[in-house]
Amino acid sequence: MATGVDNSTDSRIIWFADDVLNGISLPEKFTFPFYYEPHPLARLAAEGLQQYLDTQSDFEHEFGFNGETGNMPIGKMFGVLVVQSPDGRVGYLSAFSGKLANSNDHPRFVPPVFDMLTRDSFFLVEQENISAVNEALERELANEEIPRLQQQLAALVARATEEKDAFRQQMRANRDQRRLRREEQKAVLSPEDYAAFDAEMIRLSHYDQYVQKQMAEAWDAKIAEVQALLHPLEARIEALRTERRERSGALQQRLFNEYSFLNIAGQSRSVGSIFADTAFGRPPAGAGECATPKLLQYAFLHGLRPLAMAEFWWGAAPRSEVRQHGHFYPACAGKCKPILAHMLQGIPVDENPMLEPASEEARLRIVYEDEHLLVVNKPAGLRSVPGVAIEDSVYSRLRDTNTDFEPLMIHRLDMGTSGLLVVAKSAKVHKHIQQQFLRRSLSKRYTALLSKDVSGDEGEIDLPLAADPYNRPAQMVCYDIGKPSVTRWKVVSRDGGVVRIHFWPLTGRTHQLRMHAAHALGLNAPILGDDIYGTAAGRLYLHAAALSFTHPVTRQLMSFEVTEDF
Repeated sequence: MATGVDNSTDSRIIWFADDVLNGISLPEKFTFPFYYEPHPLARLAAEGLQQYLDTQSDFEHEFGFNGETGNMPIGKMFGVLVVQSPDGRVGYLSAFSGKLANSNDHPRFVPPVFDMLTRDSFFLVEQENISAVNEALERELANEEIPRLQQQLAALVARATEEKDAFRQQMRANRDQRRLRREEQKAVLSPEDYAAFDAEMIRLSHYDQYVQKQMAEAWDAKIAEVQALLHPLEARIEALRTERRERSGALQQRLFNEYSFLNIAGQSRSVGSIFADTAFGRPPAGAGECATPKLLQYAFLHGLRPLAMAEFWWGAAPRSEVRQHGHFYPACAGKCKPILAHMLQGIPVDENPMLEPASEEARLRIVYEDEHLLVVNKPAGLRSVPGVAIEDSVYSRLRDTNTDFEPLMIHRLDMGTSGLLVVAKSAKVHKHIQQQFLRRSLSKRYTALLSKDVSGDEGEIDLPLAADPYNRPAQMVCYDIGKPSVTRWKVVSRDGGVVRIHFWPLTGRTHQLRMHAAHALGLNAPILGDDIYGTAAGRLYLHAAALSFTHPVTRQLMSFEVTEDF
């Protein structure tokens, strides 16, 4: 790529040569960061950065290219920002998410919004203080006297409880015996003799209470003696934990205040205030450390107009997420969306393609219908149910064209997925078929085209899935909290690097087939057109082709099949 670096200004800006710009129109609006096809200039910028990364042997070990597992490094997200200077020159800036080679300072890349790693910064100084507290806490926790005293105290409490319980039982037995003796003697003694006898019974009762009190005081004294030795040690530990918690909280709050983000009007907001009104209530870890906020901040500080952005993954995939080396990805929603909502104020931004209504060609076809249910063939691009901003969906179309029943959606397909959907006409039918889904007693088969070849011809994928809290609706593989997700698969054909495959989902998790296809521990081959886990295209090449279930009223086996149109 023909680019030149103008060393007379800022070496972080790579200026495009004039011949590169010939024939490429500047974007009219800035990229919508959360769903985009990179602008040609953003692609050129990404290629230039990738060529640079390929030449940097110092970075190579950072990205896990050696293929080893365990605690070896994984890849990293990089970003480019196409910018225009006040005099009309067009170039691009580069950034990485987080740190690179344990540093924030690299000549080719823009600096962080706030550099925590600057020598003698308040962050490093306070980190040292917190480390000192941690070391003191570890020393206190390593004191062998603490567990010895804790065990001694527990044993004393257990013995005291046992002896007190035993004596209470003895007191109850003595009381019952005195009651029986009172009943016996009352019948044979004169009133004067019985009064003397009753006084003796009262004395015995008081004696039991005296013995109980003496016993309790004796045990309390023994327990207090051990507690007097143990409590100062435990108090010291609790004091250190409190100090660590308070120092960490104060440090985090100061960081929230230091991370302030600009917009094109020069308005600044701290990351703490930005996230105060979100569902998180406070910034998640790493907020503000992603590539795009860094790039925009640098552009605003240096009077550069942002034109387009793109982010790509470089290196080995992480264990939990789907990341393909060299592929473009949207900005993360959880960490970046609130920040970018502020930073992009005043800048015309492309519309969110996900909010575009389905095309008129996206016709909903009814495959089967009776008085109890219907089966439809959903086109790609049509929602199963209404979204926040788009009403058009399978549900709304059925509702608007039928006045004799309220459609009840039993299951859903992703907007990009085409194929068979069952819709109930009554709550009873809905519940019956839904139970078949839950019991996995019905059969579903999907057809997909994969973006590259896979190893083997058939198999089973078992990867637990959980929602990515910072990047919804994306899913991640998680062996701690993920729900079981199992898919059977079989290759149907291979043609020019494109694989046609059948999927049988044995569970019904969100994005299950898309994740199992794309993840490195699955097939490692994203479905064509997958805009979340692969590369966007005209559509997602995934089709719910076959469906079988038991009719909830007739009890007959109902089987349907609709061939994919790709």
